[in-house]
Amino acid sequence: MKPEKIPRMTKSEYDALIERQYASRISFGACEHSYIAPFMYVFDKKYLYFLSTKYGRKMEYFAKNPKVSVEIEEYAPDMSRFSFVSLQGSLEEVKDPAAKKKIRQQFVEMVTAKKLSHRVLTALGHKPGDRPDVLVNEERSLVWKLVGVQDIVALKNG
Repeated sequence: MKPEKIPRMTKSEYDALIERQYASRISFGACEHSYIAPFMYVFDKKYLYFLSTKYGRKMEYFAKNPKVSVEIEEYAPDMSRFSFVSLQGSLEEVKDPAAKKKIRQQFVEMVTAKKLSHRVLTALGHKPGDRPDVLVNEERSLVWKLVGVQDIVALKNG
């Protein structure tokens, strides 16, 4: 019996998925076993941007090898439909102050638009009671950009 293949998504479909979502997983490969961590992101229709605390294993792995896989998914609670996109590329630290400020403002807008709990900022080195605008006013995190995407796998079941 021949297995059914999961259909591929078109570029417009996976771009729409990336625009709808805001949480991803990044797999760092600079170690014996890949290390996977969750990251919020913003998408400017060309690049994915992430904020990262300045500590932890990811910093060690990023320094050794910036090549990563990023996975974004969407599914119904009963799994009757699902889709995902996996992008293989490299992380690059954004260092330009104006660019960093603009990206940080996009994160503030995303947290506000999605009505996320402000407690999500604790993942970025902030206190549970901090307001989203602290992301722009304080640089407790790094700004990373996904560049050099070599491969994209985007599949859906319905």
